[in-house]
This record gives sequence, structure tokens and C-alpha cells, in this order.
Amino acid sequence: MTQSHPRISKAVIPAAGLGTRFLPATKATPKEMLPVVDKPAIQYVVEEAVSAGLSDVLMITGRNKRPLEDHFDRNYELEEALSRKGDAGRLARVQESSDLATMHYVRQGDPRGLGHAVLCAEPHVGDQPFAVLLGDDLIDPRDPLLARMVEVQEREGGSVIALMEVDPAQIHLYGCAAVKPTGDSDVVKITDLVEKPETADAPSNLAIIGRYVLDPAVFGVLRETEPGRGGEIQLTDALQKLTEADQSAAATESSPGGPVHGVIFKGRRYDTGDRGDYLRAIVRLACEREDLGPEFRDWLRSFVNEEM
Repeated sequence: MTQSHPRISKAVIPAAGLGTRFLPATKATPKEMLPVVDKPAIQYVVEEAVSAGLSDVLMITGRNKRPLEDHFDRNYELEEALSRKGDAGRLARVQESSDLATMHYVRQGDPRGLGHAVLCAEPHVGDQPFAVLLGDDLIDPRDPLLARMVEVQEREGGSVIALMEVDPAQIHLYGCAAVKPTGDSDVVKITDLVEKPETADAPSNLAIIGRYVLDPAVFGVLRETEPGRGGEIQLTDALQKLTEADQSAAATESSPGGPVHGVIFKGRRYDTGDRGDYLRAIVRLACEREDLGPEFRDWLRSFVNEEM
């Protein structure tokens, strides 16, 4: 009989980074608020959580991140102005962000890495499994990665990591997983995790991308995890310890944190953490929009032909 595990309802979005790769644009504007076509990147991430059934969202913020809170709050003056104009379309788009989810915020304070940011969520999450979504990775809504991860976690327990095959020459930019197969073609059992390995030392070309579904046991491990690469508390290091604990307990009984599985994602992912990839993401998404795509694609073809 398949074991039943607690239903996941909470999502955590770390958003305390400084966005230094986008300076000077991010000097006064949070990088999460940079527009991808006509919505800030962070709204795509919240929409993804909601579409997977996670309507309770905790955002981990820092200094100068108040615009994030304002974006997901009501703006009565703007709404009233649009209403007076009879601009129902724009009014609906403005109200959409404030009606998406139940939003909560906590400041990270001292920026000590992703692991520390996740640890800041413990008082809100408690003893329930939860999802973590990194804002630099946008997942196309036609490829429901997070929903699949939630399904695997609720069936198997423990934690689930999103994995994606990358060019081996690029694996040093990511956390990397060693795996063994399971009965599902897109699900693997994690046997080892390495944070940004040298190419020759990488156990595979399966890179960790910015989606996690975590067992609350990760909090206890994070509290004991020493700073790793870059002097930061790495979430990958904590997950590696959960993997080791599960393997040690396999011969007797399951470990408190359960197994660590990976879901191999083969869909559409847009990386907004790099300037070049950010621009490519805007072009791709604009091309696919019904209201913008036809005219924009025609212009793009003409531009490319002229430049070439």
C-alpha cells in the first residue's frame, strides 16, 4: 500500500539577494521586480506556486525589498483611477497580483546564503513539508514541474529536488547530483550531491535547478551546517547530509528526514539571473504572447535579416 504523507500547502521564495549582476538597474529596484515583458519576474514564480496548489506564500526578503510587498498589495489610488477611466482590462491585471495568494514576509537580515534563507522560514512552515522556489528560474506554466514534485513528495515522503541535464562543460555552475533510477522514468533516487563541482569531478550532468520540495527535517540539519562554498550556508550541503542519513538507515529503518528524490525536468525553463538569458527569456515569452507575438515575431525576423 502506498504511504500517505502530509499535503503540502506552503511555498517559500527566497528574495533577499542584491542582484549585483544587474547593476545599476538594481541599485534601487529589487532584481525580482525587473519586468519580463509586462510582469515582474517574481509574479511568474508566485503564479507557479499557486498553480501547484500552494496558495500560502512566504517571501524571504531583505533591505530595499519593500517594492515586492507593495506589488502584491492593493493599490487603491491606481485601481480607482483605472476604474474611473473604465479601463477594465488594466484594472483586472493590477488586481490580479494582490489576489493571487496569501502573502507573508520575513527579513533574512544577515545574507548568509540560501540555506540560511530557508532556515528563516522555519517559524512559518513548522513541521510540515514545503516548497522552495528560486526567483531566477522561471518554469513555463505548460510544463508543471512543481506539481509533479509535490506529487512525488506526497507519495514517497522526504525531499524532492528538480534536476535538469546540462552541457557537462557548464556543470561547474550548478549543484550536481549522483542518482540511481526508480520505477518512474522522470524520477531518480539521489545518492550524492556536490555544490558546483569541477567538470572532471562531477558525478553526472544532472544540475540542480531552483525548485525544491523539502521535509521539515532540513531545518535541524541547516542549524548544524557550517558555511561552505563562498562562506555561505548551502542548502545543497544540508540535503547531502539528509541523503547520507537515509542511506545509513536504509538497512534498518527510514531516517527522520526520509529519502531524497529528484525529478528530471525536460520542459521549458527561463533563467532570469543572467543578463543574456534574461533578455532571451523576454524574447521567447513575448513571441509566444497572443497579443504581442505575431507583430513582434515579424519585427524580429526583419531585424535579424537586416543585421545579418
